Amino acid sequence: MPELLRIYKRQRKYLVILLCLYLAGAMFPGYRSVFLGLLLGTTVSLFNLWLMVKKTMAVTDVSPGKKRISLGTGMRMAAAVLAVAVALRFPDLFHLLAVVIGIMTSYLVIMIDFFVGLLQQRKSKVR
Repeated sequence: MPELLRIYKRQRKYLVILLCLYLAGAMFPGYRSVFLGLLLGTTVSLFNLWLMVKKTMAVTDVSPGKKRISLGTGMRMAAAVLAVAVALRFPDLFHLLAVVIGIMTSYLVIMIDFFVGLLQQRKSKVR
């Protein structure tokens, strides 16, 4: 499963860079709630990505007599609901739409990373 870990580390790096950019953007007073919402949502998104990778590795570990476990969808949904609840509780601090966009960020990073990988494979096959 080293391929999955390599992909996860690359995507985690991209998300941490985005988090740093959102943190820098939170320094602008007019857009503070938007960037804090993006920061909260992307943090939850990073947690969900980590949880998905961890659960995927546990499910794919096929050992005799070992009980299969779920992919943790409920936990990921609960984390997203918690982030939205925090945004609803503190609307002056977190922009709700920014939180929702932040929660979707890891999925966008996964798709972009997939297409970039396809382009790189295609380029290497042409050479």
